[in-house]
Amino acid sequence: MALKEFAFNILKKDGYARTGIIKTHRGDIQTPAFMPVGTQATVKACNIDDLKKTGSEIILGNTYHLMIRPGIERIKRIGGLHKFMNCNLPILTDSGGFQVMSLSKLNKIDKEKGAIFNSHIDGKKFYLSPEESIRIQLGLNSDILMVMDECPKKTYDYDLIKNSMNLSLHWADRSKKSFGDNPHKAIFGIIQGGLFEDLRVKSLNELEKIGFSGYAIGGLAVGETQKEMFTVLDYIKDYLPSTKPHYLMGVGTPSDILGAVKRGIDMFDCVLPTRSGRTGLAFTWKGRINIKNNKYQNDDTPIDENCSNFNLNKYSKNYLNHLFNTNEILGSMLLTLHNINFYQELMTSIRFNIKNGTFNDFYDKYVNLL
Repeated sequence: MALKEFAFNILKKDGYARTGIIKTHRGDIQTPAFMPVGTQATVKACNIDDLKKTGSEIILGNTYHLMIRPGIERIKRIGGLHKFMNCNLPILTDSGGFQVMSLSKLNKIDKEKGAIFNSHIDGKKFYLSPEESIRIQLGLNSDILMVMDECPKKTYDYDLIKNSMNLSLHWADRSKKSFGDNPHKAIFGIIQGGLFEDLRVKSLNELEKIGFSGYAIGGLAVGETQKEMFTVLDYIKDYLPSTKPHYLMGVGTPSDILGAVKRGIDMFDCVLPTRSGRTGLAFTWKGRINIKNNKYQNDDTPIDENCSNFNLNKYSKNYLNHLFNTNEILGSMLLTLHNINFYQELMTSIRFNIKNGTFNDFYDKYVNLL
């Protein structure tokens, strides 16, 4: 039986905010969607069955880290990343471009060869070209692939950003050609251009000429303010192709997500809910809680008394405070699960309010609280 082709359908709009369905052969993804980050074939401190119970419908994997450990051939031999990590959800893999920036002390950039870098684990030299990035992602058998791009650090140097954007466009074209004909998979282009309106618009226009299944906004969440990030989204929201998914990479806080949805974004990923869960920070509908604070030693109420999912409300702030202050692993597991569950509750509420034409009221109520 032929695999279902990748498709995206918009169900309802409320201003620029929109809700829809991404269709993949592994299952449908309701948008706006939040993707928990599974950097090394695991969403830290959380198993796949629990992730699915939170309402997570897609996760993200990391090409750079998986090519280093355990290595693409080891994953490919078993049939791909889904079988390797026992996950039947759709998986999006990034291209490794962000690590070109974040691990910049270990690499250099060559227009034709790509990123040449030494492993942060053992110093072994790697070459990550656009073609190699796509080969790895196809070997991982991911459902949504990202083009290879250069993600520069925040700078107001126009010429530096322009050169970086042009390099990313060159790599995007090579990535698309390497991707070939895979109608049951998708490949997204990545819009670069820093904080400059003309570069962002040019990047998007050139990517559309190449043609992609969806369009991501990269080069944000790299040190700019939230206002600067929203200004970039305001630059391009009228140019983004309305029939394709819009993905804001590496973002973010609940208020980031609300503001981005208001500007037409459909997909998000961020390590924040899991990383925060491992360090004692909980996200709730009443704001953030640092569970390690001494005041919670005398608080026997749950983090969220209305949370029926997993019966997470069985555990008091007092108990969670004890787990974190004694470095017990259970504390990280419970709070990580709580945070992912909260993020998925947020996405469900966003979709509900868009469908009902009440998103602006919902936005006004929560944007400064969360």
